[in-house]
Amino acid sequence: MAEVHVRNTEQFTEEVRRAEKHIARRDPLLRAIIKKTGPCSIRPHHRHFEILARSIISQQLSTRVADVIGDRLKALNTPARFPTALTITVTDSKLLRAAGLSNQKVSYIKDLAERTATGAIKLGTLKKLTDEQIIEQLVSIKGIGVWTAQMFLIFSLGRLDVLPHGDYGVRSAIQRLYKLAELPDRETCHRIAEPWRPYASIASWYCWRSLEL
Repeated sequence: MAEVHVRNTEQFTEEVRRAEKHIARRDPLLRAIIKKTGPCSIRPHHRHFEILARSIISQQLSTRVADVIGDRLKALNTPARFPTALTITVTDSKLLRAAGLSNQKVSYIKDLAERTATGAIKLGTLKKLTDEQIIEQLVSIKGIGVWTAQMFLIFSLGRLDVLPHGDYGVRSAIQRLYKLAELPDRETCHRIAEPWRPYASIASWYCWRSLEL
């Protein structure tokens, strides 16, 4: 199926409601999760650089620690707000390390900032590309892999048909819901997700929520 792209918040919300109905019709197991959880709360936004930078910060850290580091980066600015790409490029690496970033993450964020500031990666125009093209561009940045790129597609660009088949939460949910003997591999995830298309992102969100029930 073709990718479903929406242009504004109202259209996006309407499409998500259609997605919920589609998934509920096609998958009885997720229908029960949708009924218990309620409407999907995914909403696209435009703070693309911040989202990617925070994804790098949060790698192998708890949410609380990652938030603390993010707040320290905000404190480097007046008024306090998350630094822009250009700000990061001219910020001394010592200050970034003092905020709690490792040497490796400093190099990753600097690489992201420089590519963004110079226009080598045009985050503002990524929405014009296909999912595959966006992933290809993002994984060329240090510290960003396929999973991070997929999360960006779902939670920043609001792409509706992304299946993060390598995500442990999605795999665990599929294993539990479909009573599999072991965690599903890529092929199994895509086979089970076929009825969800073209709304795999929304179904994945409900998979994550199912782990909380």
